[in-house]
Amino acid sequence: MKIKPVYKLVDEKGRVLIPQNIRDAAKIQRGDIVRLGLSAGNVTVQKVDVIEVGVQSPETVEAYVRAAIKSMPDDVRLELISELSALIQQKGE
Repeated sequence: MKIKPVYKLVDEKGRVLIPQNIRDAAKIQRGDIVRLGLSAGNVTVQKVDVIEVGVQSPETVEAYVRAAIKSMPDDVRLELISELSALIQQKGE
């Protein structure tokens, strides 16, 4: 599928909004993990299902967890919600 080039400004925090038509064509949805890279001086963006071993920043771990939750059955999600809720309650005591 040929996508017409789009020009965007980078904001003060270095962010760029990926237009909806490009996200749709790349099948990128909210909560998906993307890998940013540099190739021959060009920034690359690639949707990935799994992060590389050794990348353990809080943001990366959160992205991985959010992606994993999408593929879980509802009963597993509910079990995780229960466990997380209990942890939060313990922390507040």
